[in-house]
Amino acid sequence: QEQLVESGGGLVQAGGSLRLSCAASGRTFSRNAMAWFRQAPEKERKFVATITWDSASTAYADSVAGRFTISRDNAKNTVYLQMNSLKPEDTAVYFCAAAQSGYYYRTASAYAYWGQGTQVTVSS
Repeated sequence: QEQLVESGGGLVQAGGSLRLSCAASGRTFSRNAMAWFRQAPEKERKFVATITWDSASTAYADSVAGRFTISRDNAKNTVYLQMNSLKPEDTAVYFCAAAQSGYYYRTASAYAYWGQGTQVTVSS
């Protein structure tokens, strides 16, 4: 059974950093694009960052560009999200997702596999 498990969330002060990890099991996702989305309370799930299967290309939401970095280690079947200069508005549950293909997408509907999420809270 395919599974994505996020970790690394927590409580951090504004200006701080966190590194999220997404470990895949049950199958390899080395040929799949991967992404991070986030969902704040009573808000819709929003795109954060995505990366192609070979790490050749990445894309970011305007709100996180220059502060967040997505990366992957296919040998470990793991995707990361390095988050720097965190702001209170970054507070949300962060979800890892895997697409059916290797090219990246910014829309949630393109992703077939999802993790359960990890909470990130940024205090002011």
